[in-house]
Amino acid sequence: MSTSLLTARAYHGHSHGTVTGQVALTYEDRFLRRKVLQTTDGRSLLVDLPKTTSLDQSGVLVLEEGGEIEVIAAPEPLLSITSDTLTRIAWHVGNRHTPCQIEPGRLLIQPDHVIREMLRHLGAEVTDVTEPFTPEGGAYGHGRTHAHEHGHTHHHGQDHDHAHPHEH
Repeated sequence: MSTSLLTARAYHGHSHGTVTGQVALTYEDRFLRRKVLQTTDGRSLLVDLPKTTSLDQSGVLVLEEGGEIEVIAAPEPLLSITSDTLTRIAWHVGNRHTPCQIEPGRLLIQPDHVIREMLRHLGAEVTDVTEPFTPEGGAYGHGRTHAHEHGHTHHHGQDHDHAHPHEH
């Protein structure tokens, strides 16, 4: 285990060089600007990006020292959702601005007891799992789908206020 501090000052969507290590981060931890992380082989890594960035699974952080650190999705507690009416269930999940990983035959979301009960009421089977979480990007193929904490507002066309379950 090295005691030196690696420094990453740039982020790229995919590898352009030599991958010299990995960092495993949960979905929430993959949204960062400046933070010290531990690589999977125990090295310390100072991430110092010019702006807050949503790091993607299999993206890389470019090291000042040369080389790149691959970003991988760490296993985390999730809800696995299955249903005979999965398309309808997916609509309800999306309508609540909930980050969602869409797979053939199931959806994965972060734990939320209110959404769990709503989905069970709609006839879905909801089970606890621990897996890497790589939800779909935003409407234009990038960014977080629940970007309410990033300084923008939007109007849903309703005449009432409502809360989003994952606002920060």
